[in-house]
Amino acid sequence: MFDKMDEQLLDAMCDRLKPVLYTDKSYILREGDPVEEMLFIIRGNLTSTTTNGGRTGFFNSAHLKAGDFCGDDLLTWALDPQSSSNLPISTRTVQALTEVEAFALMADDLKFVASQFRRLSSKQFMHTFKFYSVRWQTWAASFIQAAWRRHCRRKQVKSLREAEGEPLAALANVNETSPSLGATLYASKFAVNALRTLRRHGSQSSPRLPQRLSPLLPQKPAEPDFTAE
Repeated sequence: MFDKMDEQLLDAMCDRLKPVLYTDKSYILREGDPVEEMLFIIRGNLTSTTTNGGRTGFFNSAHLKAGDFCGDDLLTWALDPQSSSNLPISTRTVQALTEVEAFALMADDLKFVASQFRRLSSKQFMHTFKFYSVRWQTWAASFIQAAWRRHCRRKQVKSLREAEGEPLAALANVNETSPSLGATLYASKFAVNALRTLRRHGSQSSPRLPQRLSPLLPQKPAEPDFTAE
């Protein structure tokens, strides 16, 4: 993430890092608490989880190890020149699974470093930040899952519509004494009832699906602005 920085800037950043040590099973961050520092993990294993603000039925877990970071809510806050003095609220709970050694960058120090990030004006840095951020990974995975569910429901509606139409077309070729008439009528009735159920649950109209699924998505993280003055 920092390979675009010159040596002077890296030295200035390293001067502000402080080494920290966490024992196993200790909590580093809790969802809903203010984020006071950004951590760069040197050694150890951690788990990062979220319930998306305590949402029923939502749970995401990610594994962190050496080379990863956490507390990136603070970086987005620090990059915004209009941000308030209040620290951002953590969207995740981070717990040490083993003894963890890391470097911490406190909020005030991160404000200084962030001002240097903006000076870089690097889109590549922004993409790298998103790629390694657990928050962005969670949002992207949830977005893809929601799109897949919409796709599956649309396919289901389409197949039921076809099933609804096929028996009706078959009726034109079946006389009233045919033994297959009853089965045809039953299949038609089943398809009609199934389609009605899907429509009642909001699956018929694709414009309504995003509204039904969007509450299940975690909030999209704020875009880190590396170019604002």
